[in-house]
Amino acid sequence: MNSRNLFLVILPVAASGCAAGTGSTPAAEAPVPAVPAAEVVPPTEPVPPVTRPDAATAARLEAIYRARADSALMHFHEADVHFMTGMINHHAQALVMSGFAPENGASETIQTLCARIINAQKDEINIMQEWLRDRDQEVPEIHIEDGHLMIHGPAHAMHMPGMLTDEQLDELRHARGRDFDRLFLEYMIMHHEGAVTMVLELFATDGAAQDDFVFKLASDIQADQGSEIDRMQKMLEAMGGPIH
Repeated sequence: MNSRNLFLVILPVAASGCAAGTGSTPAAEAPVPAVPAAEVVPPTEPVPPVTRPDAATAARLEAIYRARADSALMHFHEADVHFMTGMINHHAQALVMSGFAPENGASETIQTLCARIINAQKDEINIMQEWLRDRDQEVPEIHIEDGHLMIHGPAHAMHMPGMLTDEQLDELRHARGRDFDRLFLEYMIMHHEGAVTMVLELFATDGAAQDDFVFKLASDIQADQGSEIDRMQKMLEAMGGPIH
């Protein structure tokens, strides 16, 4: 092979090598897919078997529960008893006042109000009587006949704020029609305000109303009667204001 042929053979190889080595960018490498980490499953803790106390243990636990319940019943303040007793008497007079409405020609609006008062306060009387009974306290028993109230047991009605005198009660008993409506609203506003005062006096007494039940009942009475006072005041103003 002469020198010219040797050059021709080598030249393409060299040119090929130059083309690959100059003026070109190597292809980007394909990304390697991430391999998800194996999920770590916490070891399952064994569930302890359900065990039930034997008869002797169950009886002992029941006795402890009853003893604690009885102890809780006996932890109350004298002011709580005074409040419950007084409010039973106070509510009882509201039942008498509201009971006049059907026979005294009250308007439909006033009769509806009276029915609501009777339903609410009858229920509260029963609740308060049960509270006293459960604590071995003397319980006022309420009897209403022909618009007259009789209370057997502790009664201090005339010492409570907002209570009507006998003369005021007779005036309401003999009022008719629109006069009854106005007089009822006037006297029941006064009566409700007295109940709210009784609640405030209870809350102001050190150590009173610590029982959850007493606190909730007293708070409900304050809220309900306060709301009814606002409603009755608007009704009374629409009728021309109080008679007295």
